[in-house]
Amino acid sequence: MSKVLIKKLREALISVLPVTALVFLLNLTPAVAFSGREMALFAFSSLLLILGVALFNLGADLSMTPMGEHTGAGLARSGRLLPLLFSCFALGLLITVSEPDLSVLAAQVREAVNPLLLILAVGCGVGLFLLLSVLKTVFHKPLSALLLFFYLVIFALVAALLLRGGEKFLPLAFDSGGVTTGPITVPFLMAFGVGIAGTLGGRNFGENSFGLVALCSVGPVLAVLLLGLASGGDPLYRLPGYEIGESILSAFGKTALDTAGEILPTLGLIVLFFAVLQIFCLRLPKRTLARMAVGIGYTALGLILFLTAVTVGFMPVGYRLGKELAAFSPILTVLFGFLIGAVTVLAEPAVHVLNRQVEEITNGGVGRREMSLSLCAGIGVSVGLSMLRIFLGFNLLYYLIPGYLLSLGLSFFVPGIYTAIAFDSGGVASGPLTSGFLLPLAVGVCMTAQGEDRVLTDAFGIVATVAMTPLIAIQLLGFRAIVAAKLRERMAFRRILSADDEQIIDFQ
Repeated sequence: MSKVLIKKLREALISVLPVTALVFLLNLTPAVAFSGREMALFAFSSLLLILGVALFNLGADLSMTPMGEHTGAGLARSGRLLPLLFSCFALGLLITVSEPDLSVLAAQVREAVNPLLLILAVGCGVGLFLLLSVLKTVFHKPLSALLLFFYLVIFALVAALLLRGGEKFLPLAFDSGGVTTGPITVPFLMAFGVGIAGTLGGRNFGENSFGLVALCSVGPVLAVLLLGLASGGDPLYRLPGYEIGESILSAFGKTALDTAGEILPTLGLIVLFFAVLQIFCLRLPKRTLARMAVGIGYTALGLILFLTAVTVGFMPVGYRLGKELAAFSPILTVLFGFLIGAVTVLAEPAVHVLNRQVEEITNGGVGRREMSLSLCAGIGVSVGLSMLRIFLGFNLLYYLIPGYLLSLGLSFFVPGIYTAIAFDSGGVASGPLTSGFLLPLAVGVCMTAQGEDRVLTDAFGIVATVAMTPLIAIQLLGFRAIVAAKLRERMAFRRILSADDEQIIDFQ
């Protein structure tokens, strides 16, 4: 176990170090000027982040991934469709309602929408689309057709919302799709899809192993758009307290306790759901259960350390960076946005789970290196474009409409597995570090460039843009693979045609 933990620590160090190095290097320039205390706090938070990512990845390997696979396979083997669908809906609703990031989103729009109503609506949306994902696998329906249909519905609701003057709901609606696919639910849902596909996926096992996160990200967007149409008012935004407190130790202690209170119920619901299945249909050996129990402990501890580091160290630094960079140079802000976006995705804990699962399901056809490079390029472009949008102040739809048209169009020209991986990657990449570091960065830029009144329309939407660009980047990776394969076939055929007749052996 110690060797595995050391390996995870090394991987986490490689992932987090670029983000930390960029901030420290920027502090050496005239653009920003952090105090020694602030840099010390950020450095300590980075160490906690490294340890948190390592423990989370180890725990996901030991618990969340096998629990998800066993749950999906066990429900699928029951042979009864209605219990399977009901269980999927209940699972989606329970894990979404207890997602901490969703509570934060609900608190920020409580002046326009009842928080409990918002949480239940989004939870039902995730539950329904998890149910739909299972039906897709059972009846072998293509993911691209479902995505095309539901995104057409989304943009029809967007048009209706704009006609009613609800522009401020748009970034919140699209951001909610990334918020609800949190670091606990993503590994479990991805493995759940593998378990379902292994039993019911048939010949398209690889393609059906992905797509659950993609479809489950659609439900929250639809839910918030519908609530926006029903509310008839604009949500109000309250700027969180991004300042670093006087007592650092008490800040870490209080945040860790608050985070544990948010994380443990989510994990507890998943464990309870799994325990019920274990009693009635799984009946796994005690040794396997003991291994999972240890993994759950690692997962919980890793997430508490990770989210505490993000809240105490990364959010205040991100906000200060945004304010000072925007005042110094808009061009430098856009460039820094690209660089920090490209390296931040490497520190998202669920991204490592995705990359490993993609490599395993495709038998190395899509490697971790290719996935990482594609995600880095996509997220870097999305954050840079988000910074540019804040300075120019144009509508988020100028990015979303052409972006989704391109990504949905590409889905008809690449193998289905690339489309499923790409749309899952969008939900995975927009994780807690995006909302805990990149969003405060965007808020800080907006406070300097546009003012607090424009935060909802201009700063929000960065999570949606981060979730969109991997759809294009990874499908372009698949398109390149197709073109390269066809070129190799043509070259091989030409060599055969141009071969000397004397080199051809007649076996007749």
